[in-house]
Amino acid sequence: MTNPRIPLLIDTDPGVDDALALLMAFADARHEVVGLTIAAGNVGLGHTVANALKLCEVCAVDAPVFPGAATPLVHPARDAAYVHGRDGFGDTGYAPAARTAEDEHAALAILRLSHVHAGRLVLVALGPLTNLALALRLDPSLPQRVARCIVMGAAVTAHGNITPAAEFNIAFDPEAAHIVFSGFPKIELADWEAVLAHGYLHADVERWLAADSPRARFYAGVSAHTRAWSRAGRGERWHAADALAMAMALQPEGVLEAVSRPLAVEMAGQHTRGATIVDWNRQGGAPDNVDILVRYDQTRFEGMLEAALAAG
Repeated sequence: MTNPRIPLLIDTDPGVDDALALLMAFADARHEVVGLTIAAGNVGLGHTVANALKLCEVCAVDAPVFPGAATPLVHPARDAAYVHGRDGFGDTGYAPAARTAEDEHAALAILRLSHVHAGRLVLVALGPLTNLALALRLDPSLPQRVARCIVMGAAVTAHGNITPAAEFNIAFDPEAAHIVFSGFPKIELADWEAVLAHGYLHADVERWLAADSPRARFYAGVSAHTRAWSRAGRGERWHAADALAMAMALQPEGVLEAVSRPLAVEMAGQHTRGATIVDWNRQGGAPDNVDILVRYDQTRFEGMLEAALAAG
């Protein structure tokens, strides 16, 4: 008897790097994507929902798409259209997907699916944590039914990518991040600094994108804007943050080094709002609530990316 596929629920704000992570999930035979819960983040909710639906269509995947939070919990936040394009997918003008989104709100879908797949569900959060925070506020027992929770977010030594101290996903909705990091007893964390340590050569990306597959052709188009932005600003290596978190989710055996520590989210600082404060010396007495990725098998990671883009 074969082992049943592992249920995978992805909370996301597509976004070019989210799209690459979704391609990896769709191509993985060991996991079944049971839902995509969508938030605003990289761009507005209308675009992130449309992008999720389109990616499912391109990949011939029928995973349900659940629209969620259109704004942060408390304070407005700026998006990342300057990186991803105004529509989040490089402003390529793609034809909208034929399928429409579900009526159920993302937060409610997270809770329902946590019951359907209780004890086995792998939850991967690739965007701002607003949907997950809403779900936790509705039902604080959610973590008891989740086998693993993987988050792309944070900058563990406060080298931010949207402010001097903060990473984008956390800075977009620090209150939501506080709720999530306080509500889950253990989160597997792929932070921005780990992302910078696991870049890949633009020349390799271009070779992978030359694969004769609908996925590669579509992704080459939607990622052209952000790849050009990255090459101009960051040099010879490209960094797709959400792909690293997805690699850790799909193949945790590729984690070569991780450290466990307490982490808290700064919500009030004039210069540090959205910063993620790691108690490296465990001075405050709080329990370790994050496993921070330090090193992932780079060869395995790049192999997953290449396979995802070449998948039929």
